[in-house]
Amino acid sequence: QVQLVESGGGLVQAGGSLRLSCVASGIIFSTHRMGWYRQAPGKQRELVAFITSGGSKNYADSVKGRFTISRDDIKNTVYLQMNSLKPEDTAVYYCNAYRRWSGEYEYWGQGTQVTVSS
Repeated sequence: QVQLVESGGGLVQAGGSLRLSCVASGIIFSTHRMGWYRQAPGKQRELVAFITSGGSKNYADSVKGRFTISRDDIKNTVYLQMNSLKPEDTAVYYCNAYRRWSGEYEYWGQGTQVTVSS
């Protein structure tokens, strides 16, 4: 059974920082591209950042220079360090695991709420 469990969300003032973590189980973590998505009320879910199995990173333009994604393949964990947070970063943040090898597989966490007050 695949599980992605996020933690680290919360309430923070604008300009503050949070670090999200996502621990994966039930998958061969090192073979998956890991990502963070977010969904604000009334909006579609959008990509925030992803990191490939080889360590390449990709960021949404809105978070470049403020957020950093990283992974620890020993701990089966992906992180999202969020600095200089803005009210528009308020959303539910979801962890995603994706693999296109021997089939296509995609998994989601349950989400963690991030609220940035002005």
